Amino acid sequence: MQRTKKTRRTLVVEEPVADINTTPLIDVMLVLLVMLIITIPIQLHNVNLQLPVGTPPVSEVKPEVVTIAIDGASTVHWNGTPLRDARELQARLQAAAAQAEPPELHVRPDAHTKYDRFAEVMVAVDQAGLHRMGVVGSEQFE
Repeated sequence: MQRTKKTRRTLVVEEPVADINTTPLIDVMLVLLVMLIITIPIQLHNVNLQLPVGTPPVSEVKPEVVTIAIDGASTVHWNGTPLRDARELQARLQAAAAQAEPPELHVRPDAHTKYDRFAEVMVAVDQAGLHRMGVVGSEQFE
């Protein structure tokens, strides 16, 4: 008689893989990239400008310049004259806008001026219809 050896069978349990399978993620990303490229329109907006060549002619008439200064106490000055309230500023702006050649406005806020007062002056200038305006002295805020 032949003797057989009984062996014990052992189960080998594999450990779970800790790596993430990135292949499906890359596939999804590539599909989204292709969809994005297809749906974005090609931006080929050309603006054809015919700019003048040479030096511009010298303006014979210098524009009138009105300086609107705002001091640290939020008082508005029209060419050095303090204004009482916003209605007086609005009246002067409307009178300036009614001129045949509207003046150029230079708004000069003080470094300690509150922004809301400066914004009120800017809104008043815009409501009066004056478009030639600049802020002077902005280097003090840098």
